[in-house]
Amino acid sequence: MSKENRILSVPAANETPAFGAGQAPEKRRQILSGAREVFLERGFDAASMGDIARAAGVSKGTLYVYFEDKVDLFAALVTTECEETAERLFVLDAKEPDLAAALKKLGMSFLEAMLRPEHVATVRMVIATAEKFPEIGRRFLDAGPNSGVRRLSTFLSAKVAQGELDIDDVDSAASQFLSLSKDTILAPVLFGSAATISRDHMEKTVERAVNLFLRVYGARRND
Repeated sequence: MSKENRILSVPAANETPAFGAGQAPEKRRQILSGAREVFLERGFDAASMGDIARAAGVSKGTLYVYFEDKVDLFAALVTTECEETAERLFVLDAKEPDLAAALKKLGMSFLEAMLRPEHVATVRMVIATAEKFPEIGRRFLDAGPNSGVRRLSTFLSAKVAQGELDIDDVDSAASQFLSLSKDTILAPVLFGSAATISRDHMEKTVERAVNLFLRVYGARRND
C-alpha cells in the first residue's frame, strides 16, 4: 500500500509499531476497546482512568505506559476510529467508468457512517471537550473530515486527469461534495432535533449532491 493511500490506524501485529518502549499494538487495541465502552456509556467528563482500566482488563499503571492522561487516551480513540472509518469508506477506484454511481455509493456510505449512534455520540463529546482541550478537536478534524477530503481529492484528481471532471481546486471540491451529501441530515441528528433519518431522505439528498456536483464540475465536451 502506498504512503498516500495508507491510513495511520493502529498497526497490525506484523507491522512495525510506532510505539514507545514497552508498548504492544494488541495491548493498545485492548485499552482503546475498553475506553470506547466507558466513554460511550459515561461521557468524557464522567469517565475515569480507573473505569477504563477495569473495562480494558489492565492496571492503571499499564494505561499510563500507553497514554499520558485521559485527554491523550480520548484523542487517540477519536483519531483511531476516524481513521478506520475513512479507510472503510473512501475505497475509490479511479478506473470506475460510472462517476455518478461511484459518487452516489460514497455519499450513501458516508451518511450511514456519520449517522451511526456511536459516531454521533463521539462527535458530541469532541464538541463538548474541544474548547477546553483543543488538541482533541484538532486530531478529530485531521483524522476525520480532513482525511476524507484528502482521500476523495485523490480520486477526483484522477478523474480530472481522465478528462471527466474540470476542477481547479480538488480539495475544495471534495469538501463541497461531502458537505452537500450531509446537508439537512447530519445537523438535525447531531443536535437532537431528529432521532432518525429516512432512507428515502438520504438517497434524495445524495442524488441532489451528485447532480449539483457534476453540473458544476463535469467536464464540458465539444462533440
